[in-house]
Amino acid sequence: MLSGASVMDGAILVIAANEPVPKPQTREHMAALEIIGVKNIVVVQNKVDLVSREQAEENFKAIKKFLEGTVAQDAPIIPVSAQHAVNLDLLIEAVENFIPTPRRDPSKPPLMHIVRSFDINKPGTKIEDLTGGVLGGTIVEGKLKVGEEIEIKPGVRVEKEGGYEPLHTEVVSLRAGGRSVEEAGCGGLVGVGTLLDPAFTKADGLIGNLLGKPGTLPETLERIGVEVSLFKYAIGTPELVEVEPLKTNEPVVVNSGTSVTAGVITSSRDGYVEISLRKPVCAGEGSRVALSRRIAGRWRLVGYGILK
Repeated sequence: MLSGASVMDGAILVIAANEPVPKPQTREHMAALEIIGVKNIVVVQNKVDLVSREQAEENFKAIKKFLEGTVAQDAPIIPVSAQHAVNLDLLIEAVENFIPTPRRDPSKPPLMHIVRSFDINKPGTKIEDLTGGVLGGTIVEGKLKVGEEIEIKPGVRVEKEGGYEPLHTEVVSLRAGGRSVEEAGCGGLVGVGTLLDPAFTKADGLIGNLLGKPGTLPETLERIGVEVSLFKYAIGTPELVEVEPLKTNEPVVVNSGTSVTAGVITSSRDGYVEISLRKPVCAGEGSRVALSRRIAGRWRLVGYGILK
């Protein structure tokens, strides 16, 4: 969920009219939007055909109350019946008005979050017929062109040295909108064909990496310093659990962009923590990360932080 939200320009938050507000999953989705910093939001009150007018109005009030004080407190709430196509025109209008297409600068160096990676070769393919690994993701800055050299960070683990080494390759093909293109810009999903050994890309092996022109990507970090903002209650628990301050030597899970990695807090003081990461991340100062701690045997979102 957090990995997907990290590449979004806006969101449609769907809440059922025939269920209590908020459900744990709804609280979790709202927290994800808060963490990533998504502010362009449209709220859908779905399944209004399954309740009476009075019940729909009470549910609407409950949604308004839930949104108070959140990033979506001023978002429009559109009553909808998807089953009967009621108010879908108003929903489309709201998306156009409240989730505008961002202005992009195509002259910036390309930056792409990798959300999938594939080996498209069938078992038994001859070596001379092998196709390089394919990367899937969203370009958030600039544009990519066929023939360009690219860098992928943090890259892959080098066993002998115990660290991570960036990968360098060439864009040999691009697919966007279901067709092959010579260049691709921001928005939507893009498939990038490369000359990488497909052993690197198989089974989503490069998820969480950043792709860009060599020398333009943020540095690779094995330790991070984070200015922390904790939620009042943990997200996703069946019952409300108050969030206590993070402690030194406490294990955490860190989401940075599309990367997910475990870590241990090495220092905690006055809303600032330092974390040693099991797997490095590629992120710049000011980037947002999500923080989860283990509660009752499961990892739960407890807050977010800004890299310093």
